[in-house]
Amino acid sequence: MPWDSHKLDTLLKNELSAVETYQQALDKMRDQAGLGEAQDLVAICEDHKDSAARLETQIRQLGAMPPTDSGAWGTWSKIVMGSAKLLGDDAALSALREGEESGAEDYQAALQDSGVPSDIRNLIQTTLLPRQQAHIQTLQRLIAAV
Repeated sequence: MPWDSHKLDTLLKNELSAVETYQQALDKMRDQAGLGEAQDLVAICEDHKDSAARLETQIRQLGAMPPTDSGAWGTWSKIVMGSAKLLGDDAALSALREGEESGAEDYQAALQDSGVPSDIRNLIQTTLLPRQQAHIQTLQRLIAAV
């Protein structure tokens, strides 16, 4: 059975949602001078932008049109991030970490699917999943420092 490329759309929507969420967090931090974690969050946001671009390329190579927005995930992340911003940096960073953990789980689930094309499997294994795991570690370090 051919692989369901809609799963790839979901991974892309997750990345687009992550970009939106990190931009929200960074907007909050710009309002608060002197927060050193902003530099780490900028790097993570850039990683998500690159991951989204790579997934868009894969979707196009499959002959499909990639989604252009994050859909329901983006709406959910805006609600969570908005609430976390009211509760402070610890809550905001924890919300970001939970999003990264969810993304890592989605990538791991994709790797369990035997129908995933080898080029997409390779991208997930060598780039996308390791990035998610590194982001989780960075956020854990930032949370511990708050």
